[in-house]
Amino acid sequence: MCGRYRLSRRKQLVEEYFDTVSGEEEWTPRYNIAPTQPVPVVRQHPKEPRRDLSPMRWGLIPSWVKDTSGAARMINARSETAHTLPAFREAMKLRRCLVPADGFYEWQRRGSAKQPFCFEVGDGGLFAFAGLWERWRDPSGQWVKSCAILTTTPNAVTSAVHDRMPVILGKDDYDVWLDPGMQNVAAVSEMLKPYDAKSMRSYPVSTRINYVANDDEACSTPVELPRTQTLLF
Repeated sequence: MCGRYRLSRRKQLVEEYFDTVSGEEEWTPRYNIAPTQPVPVVRQHPKEPRRDLSPMRWGLIPSWVKDTSGAARMINARSETAHTLPAFREAMKLRRCLVPADGFYEWQRRGSAKQPFCFEVGDGGLFAFAGLWERWRDPSGQWVKSCAILTTTPNAVTSAVHDRMPVILGKDDYDVWLDPGMQNVAAVSEMLKPYDAKSMRSYPVSTRINYVANDDEACSTPVELPRTQTLLF
């Protein structure tokens, strides 16, 4: 799964990378993004040739639920089954999105403790998770937009730490993935595969990342593990 990630670039750089138009919302660099928090999401405008960048709640809220109590459990969707599940089926066909990031975290169990690791693409540059989004009307009549990140089987870099990894799309896939007119689920599902391990790296980070209140550069700074915890990969 993917339960924490990083987006440490300024808004302007994200807009340039994803060629998006956005509203007035601003954000500061984030190093410890957690479920239920607002996150920037890229969508294709349904009627105009442009991409929009706007905030959504991380944790998908199906349109038919009565409250948001289950949203924290829907931060991820398994790419193998998303098209068959009521919570994600329609979004997989009609409401796909990109979730910008420049790092994500997973935990490796080591005895009674868990050691966090940061995973990056290339030299820590921007990339995009494959996402799904949904809209839900709250009791007051206001629309709430939310999203989930798709996951897949791990590659050689992530498998040493976790048995799943988020789907990272290549830039060449963005247009088709975002296209609301592309409703061939089988075709878009072919994009949902492990990212090339040769283009990724990982390193251990401090357990500061375990606490949502910690959200600074130190969360993703590499640390040295004790010699007794030397990695086997």
